[in-house]
Amino acid sequence: MCGFVGFVGKQKKDTKNKIIKKMADAIVHRGPDSDGYYTDESIALGFRRLSIIDLKGGSQPIYNEDKTKVIVFNGEIYNYQELKEELLQKGHIFTTNTDTEVILHGYEEYKESLFPRLRGMFAFIIYDTKTKEVVGCRDHFGIKPFYYYHKDDEFMFGSEIKGLIPHPNFVKEVNDKSLKMYLIFQYSVFEETFFKNVYKLKPGHYFKYKDGSLEIKQYFDIIYDKVNKPYDEYKKDIKNVLASSIKYHQITSDVEVGSYLSGGVDSSYVVSVAKPDKTFSVGFDEAGFDETKMAKEFSDLMNVKNYSRYISKHDFFESLPKVEYYTDEPHANLSTVPLLFLSELARKQVKVVLSGEGSDEMFGGYNEYLEPLPVKIYMNMPTFIKKPIASVAKKLPHFPGKNTLIKYSKPFCERYIGHAQVMTEEEANEILTDRLKDNMTTTDVLKPYYEKVKHENDVLKKMYLDMHFWLPQDILLKADKMTMANSIELRVPFLDKEVWEVARKIPTKYLIRKKKTKEIFRSVADEEMPEEWSTRRKLGFPVPFSKWIREEKYYKEVKKYFNKDYASKFFDTTVINKLLEDHYQGKCNNGRKIYNIYIFLIWYQVYFCEV
Repeated sequence: MCGFVGFVGKQKKDTKNKIIKKMADAIVHRGPDSDGYYTDESIALGFRRLSIIDLKGGSQPIYNEDKTKVIVFNGEIYNYQELKEELLQKGHIFTTNTDTEVILHGYEEYKESLFPRLRGMFAFIIYDTKTKEVVGCRDHFGIKPFYYYHKDDEFMFGSEIKGLIPHPNFVKEVNDKSLKMYLIFQYSVFEETFFKNVYKLKPGHYFKYKDGSLEIKQYFDIIYDKVNKPYDEYKKDIKNVLASSIKYHQITSDVEVGSYLSGGVDSSYVVSVAKPDKTFSVGFDEAGFDETKMAKEFSDLMNVKNYSRYISKHDFFESLPKVEYYTDEPHANLSTVPLLFLSELARKQVKVVLSGEGSDEMFGGYNEYLEPLPVKIYMNMPTFIKKPIASVAKKLPHFPGKNTLIKYSKPFCERYIGHAQVMTEEEANEILTDRLKDNMTTTDVLKPYYEKVKHENDVLKKMYLDMHFWLPQDILLKADKMTMANSIELRVPFLDKEVWEVARKIPTKYLIRKKKTKEIFRSVADEEMPEEWSTRRKLGFPVPFSKWIREEKYYKEVKKYFNKDYASKFFDTTVINKLLEDHYQGKCNNGRKIYNIYIFLIWYQVYFCEV
């Protein structure tokens, strides 16, 4: 697990060396163990290493036999030993025992057809010293980040945006057209980031850059291929493939591997199969916001040592500038903060941890995938009936079911955006300054994805959307950035390409069954742990932010940001202050809206106001 940076340019080699060193220093947290560089007349590559495999011989960059190709790589390839045997038989000569070198020789042998064969999490750059072609690739599901800056003749790339900023030709500008959708989704949804001309390479994609021309192609897509075979056969398939994946994620390491543990079924299942020596948990010492006790109980049951800590209000608020620095873009998932503290706790004991991300997206685990019978009946009513019902409901005071009547009166692509719709388009426009108000809707963002699964059932449509938005741009982003902030590698065995090959075939009727989400996975988990654990509903790092900002101290802390000079560049400060005031006085719960605004303002100060 590491980080890389690089750029294409015509600077002299001495100048390149100075620039690339500064860029690599900006991501030292991703790899504090060592650094390495390659420069020539066309390119500069920088690398920071966190030693996990081949501790003595795995320094990067790594070269092929005749040094005509060079690679920098972030991630882990779990099937590298099998691929290496194959490549040895074809005559390739290896000088290290790393998975990095396997990618390089594999690309020599197979070109782009190698990418879908890689089992793991990865982002890498391969440079051909003869042709001057640069190839970049990101893993199937977006576990590892990959950014690039492309403006005119400037081309830079790296594991984090902060690694690009030290380049003297990087123009740091806010892409404030991203703000409206961020307020709605709680994360950055566009390919272009909150920094103008900085883009995310999409999961399952690779690029080629040569002579100023950038070509991006897709090598992997989320495609469902449902096969109707017996429930028990699928149970066996899931159990076997997860056992294999967890084993690969655990043994592909030359250092100790621990595990994160909440009170939910996903991380508990990983622990029950992997049986690591150490587990790690965090929580808040408030009723309904703590899973540490459950995690301790389960660790004791598994005979595993558990480490835990509580996060105070002071810890939470004090950490926010640090959190937003490490996320690169404004990111308002409240659970990002406890994940930072969890990683800090784990790093004192281990370098690698397993975690349960991806289970819900693979096996249908979110409550939003459940649609009760009355809701289904209402959804299937003609629009000319639903529309006036919703119109009347909007005008009435709040009552149980009001939001359901409004939400399910809309077409599918308008009513589901994922798990964190914090505001409507109208509410976002209301708080934005006039120059940022627009007519863009969430449908404009999501429709191209819905079109690809328009003939699938509603559950699969939701799962497909989450695999492209919620998972890579929220869940996996915070997982990578918060762990790497503490120089620790996080591995996610549910998000394995072989697990996907099983999951994509499972009929929906086995996923959502008996009014349960991911029912077939829970049934598998029943065989590995007591039923009370396999049926637990995960809290998901809940944070009592809405409660805290009704206390004067923290209300004033938020208010300070709402009234900073730069706030009026983006928001109608009268409107956002009223949101805060109404919440503080208990008139309504605006906590999530306030947090989205607050986080953006903190992020802006970190990246655009502080030296």
